Amino acid sequence: MPMRHLRSALLPAVPRRAVRSLGLLALATGLSIGLGATPGALGTATWAQATKGTESLPALSVDQARAAANRILEAVKNGDANLRYSQFSEELKAVSSPSMVATTMKTQPKLLSWTLLSVQSGLRNTTVEASLSTSRGQQDLFLVLNPEGKLSGYHLDLNDEAPSLVARRFVDALSSGHFISARSYLSLPLQKEIGASALQARWQQLQRQTGAFVRIRRAVEAGSDGDQRLVLVYTEFNRLSDSLFVILNASNDIIGVDFPSDPITPKPVR
Repeated sequence: MPMRHLRSALLPAVPRRAVRSLGLLALATGLSIGLGATPGALGTATWAQATKGTESLPALSVDQARAAANRILEAVKNGDANLRYSQFSEELKAVSSPSMVATTMKTQPKLLSWTLLSVQSGLRNTTVEASLSTSRGQQDLFLVLNPEGKLSGYHLDLNDEAPSLVARRFVDALSSGHFISARSYLSLPLQKEIGASALQARWQQLQRQTGAFVRIRRAVEAGSDGDQRLVLVYTEFNRLSDSLFVILNASNDIIGVDFPSDPITPKPVR
């Protein structure tokens, strides 16, 4: 992931205080270092629990993957939060609940129909691409399925969205505790390295320094370099405010995030 050249190319457009807190770069170097480099960045014990019972299972066949994808999308179409939750992998269940799934469903466009496209098998997981017809138009979706046919991740095609809007939605999802939704904004290669539990742990670690999340003030596209974009999400916590750095590629997939490791200290009231 060629990102280190972003330091010189992008930072001149960033405030000096923000530069000092950057510690770039990203889920490629930042989150993975802070949370460990184990698969899914979960830590040994949690990762073992999340994958228990699936270690020796082969990846799904094409027919099995298509059948599992159809079951998942049918649950979404019917708005069945309990069934939707039961289709999660153990890792996703650990950071969610049926009520959270129901809340997320209310914010999403109504799924009307779908067509399954490509099926790509890896060593363990299988990715199914689908074209969705929703109440807001067409959208492509990638479902990542574990060997049991359970959902271990997903990613929506947001190529037509503004980078600042994608970054803001990502932080919105983190701040509301919807870590599965937040992870869906990451590129699929990055999702292989960073689990939903990792995002939860890193967000909680940040708030131990900054205090509880209050609001997002604004999201600003601060610079670009080739096919990469840097968005600053100015975020207010109850102790202080700081900037979260979100890096996106040309398709608006998030390929890097930096949570400040040394947030600015609160200033005296004047």
